[in-house]
Amino acid sequence: MADLKALADAIIEGNQSKAEELTKSALEEGMPAKEVLDNGLIAGMDVVGERFKKNEVYIPEVLISARAMKGAMSILEPELTKAGVEPIGKFIIGTAQGDLHDIGKNLVSMMLKGAGFEVVDLGVDVSAEQFVEQAKEKGAQLVGMSALLTTTMPGIEKTLKALKEAALPVKIMVGGAPITQAYADKIGADGYASDAATAVDVAKELIS
Repeated sequence: MADLKALADAIIEGNQSKAEELTKSALEEGMPAKEVLDNGLIAGMDVVGERFKKNEVYIPEVLISARAMKGAMSILEPELTKAGVEPIGKFIIGTAQGDLHDIGKNLVSMMLKGAGFEVVDLGVDVSAEQFVEQAKEKGAQLVGMSALLTTTMPGIEKTLKALKEAALPVKIMVGGAPITQAYADKIGADGYASDAATAVDVAKELIS
């Protein structure tokens, strides 16, 4: 029987080739793709997220684990689609207009994928119009924006206003170095997270 604990461990250790190999063998044995996802990939990334929150691991280790998960996901995705497995939610993410920083955003994006979300990453320097257009087109439930510079924070407010004016049924999350819970409350965002692991928890709460 395929060893999903070993698969979770391979994700935690960031061993991409082993994670891919174990995913393949689990599918070849006829294990349902959803089970491989939940008890292998997501179980592994959950541990990484918890360790990251407790400062037991840092960004480089998380990125290595996320890369292993991405490799395994590339094998698993076609099978999930075939089985009609739906993601737990659709999340649009991007960095505010004028901001070219993406390490934090990429980390959040990877952690969300690791938790079972479908993530549409719009990249950096994203205009309010692009956010609205993509949220509409993709039927997203959540929109996440980040800024690393105080000078680009107005881009977040502008986008939030545009999303509300478009009357889209989305929850809006914000984050980034200069962003605080007080700022998120002030502009009327639905959620705020100070780090990538917390962002996953907040996203899950907002769609539950």
